[in-house]
Amino acid sequence: MATNTYVALDKVTVGTAVSTLTLSSISQGYTDLVLIANLLPASSARFKMQVNGDTGSNYSYTVLTGNGTAASSGRESTINNFNFYWNGIPSGWSNYTINLQNYSNTTTYKTVLMRGNSTAVETFAQACLWRSTAAITSITLFSSVGTFDVGSTFSLYGIKSQEASAYATGGMVTSDSTYWYHTFLSSGTFTPKQSLTADVLVIAGGGGGSSGGGSGGQGAGGAGGVLAFASQALSSSYSVTVGAGGAAGTQPAGTAGTSGVDSQFGALTASAGGGGGGRGAAGSSGGSGGGGGTSIQAGGAASPSGQGNAGGSAGVNSGGGGGGSGAIGSNGIAGAGGTGGAGVNTVTNWGSLAALFTATGLGVSGYIAGGGGGGSYLVAGGTGGSGGGTNGSNSGTATNAAANTGSGAGGAGNDGSSSGSGGTGGSGVVIVRYAK
Repeated sequence: MATNTYVALDKVTVGTAVSTLTLSSISQGYTDLVLIANLLPASSARFKMQVNGDTGSNYSYTVLTGNGTAASSGRESTINNFNFYWNGIPSGWSNYTINLQNYSNTTTYKTVLMRGNSTAVETFAQACLWRSTAAITSITLFSSVGTFDVGSTFSLYGIKSQEASAYATGGMVTSDSTYWYHTFLSSGTFTPKQSLTADVLVIAGGGGGSSGGGSGGQGAGGAGGVLAFASQALSSSYSVTVGAGGAAGTQPAGTAGTSGVDSQFGALTASAGGGGGGRGAAGSSGGSGGGGGTSIQAGGAASPSGQGNAGGSAGVNSGGGGGGSGAIGSNGIAGAGGTGGAGVNTVTNWGSLAALFTATGLGVSGYIAGGGGGGSYLVAGGTGGSGGGTNGSNSGTATNAAANTGSGAGGAGNDGSSSGSGGTGGSGVVIVRYAK
């Protein structure tokens, strides 16, 4: 259930007797306002309030009073202020707690509740309504006769509804209207505070891309395996391993990229993405397979099945694209490196990932676990798959895959005079969600 916190917004202590004062520039970042007023009247008067400078006949109230012997009630409508009951006496204190509910709402009329007492041995309560849908940005307080005397105080607080604590610890904790999410960007421990039924998403580290070599471009890294485990019964602490991305192949020319590292939640395991094949070598198998190296080497297989897709085969002078979690990497052809297989924004039993990864800053436009683009000779390398697989390069060093995307890195190429190193695969991520 929600909890409320009071945040002090303003406080005025009267140093010179005044008949009117205004609390303005009220923050709109809260749900409700609470005004605590301790009044010392210079003469018997009524305590009044207007909001947003509204002097129109948009106010009404109903009041109940009692003094221990007798009780009474009253009502006024279509008046130009909240006329709070105040049977104060000179040199006698009156104390008020005033709740302005849903004050920042712009679709409903505003309800104001007041309760108070005075040294005239009376208590009073009022239910008030301001007939406007405008958000309350200022409060004007005044007396019908006389002044607020020296020492009177007015303290304004904001109340903001906050989520109850999550039902577990570990990772980066976020929530939406339906679920709590625990996102692990690095290895750690997930510990439930109670028995939970949760969905667990596990994405392994992506494979590294190979270095360019000879007269050819080389294979790109495959994406880390993506697995969604639905309706897991969780009750004890679970070790979480977030797999690192595979290392880049470096010079000498044609060195293969290495495979990534598995990610685990307890015993639930996603397999690492395969490294891109170097010169004369096939791509490595993995969650998604790495692209094959020149010349005409095969792409790595998706192994075990069900976590991703195979990498593409190399052409004569171009590396194969890395497999992605959503599609096979394409084959390299003469004059063009293979395109990385697409990542995914949906996973069986998990639903759309786009909102989650956008909220946490992960992925690329809501996609994750794309394959890298293969390197090529003399022309631009193949593009990476949607989800963060990086482009291959026809010269220089291929770029790395983004961290915590599980994407494969691009393979490097050759521009006829120089060859570069491959890119580093993206590390994985583990996400646990459960209903509020």
